Amino acid sequence: MTAPSQDPAAVATAPPVPGPPPATPSRAGAAPEALAKAYKPYRILAYVVGVILVVLVLVAVPLKYAAGVPQLVQTIGPVHGVLYIVYLLATFNLATKAKFSPGRTILIMLAGTIPFVSFVAERSVTRELKPRLTGAVTER
Repeated sequence: MTAPSQDPAAVATAPPVPGPPPATPSRAGAAPEALAKAYKPYRILAYVVGVILVVLVLVAVPLKYAAGVPQLVQTIGPVHGVLYIVYLLATFNLATKAKFSPGRTILIMLAGTIPFVSFVAERSVTRELKPRLTGAVTER
């Protein structure tokens, strides 16, 4: 005699277990909460890296070559370099959650190397993700 759990007839007639349907991956990307958690650091870093790059290129480098004052470049240059690496990680994290194409991801990553472009890229990303965030991130 077989145990009730091993009886093929009992298994075939067992009622379905109530609950939510199994999760299926979405083509739209991660849930709004996960997307919001990735979006906020990206946005902060896009602005910080952008501002530091503008100061480096428009203030520190001219001071170095026109006035012979290299200290600002020696200070701001490495700070931008470290923050740019963190920006790359935040961008990659957001891109994987938002399911950006590889080309778009690379362009957004490169935005931190050209003055003012990180601001443009951030606005573009915000415009695209705002409907998907569905109120998880509030604009100021």
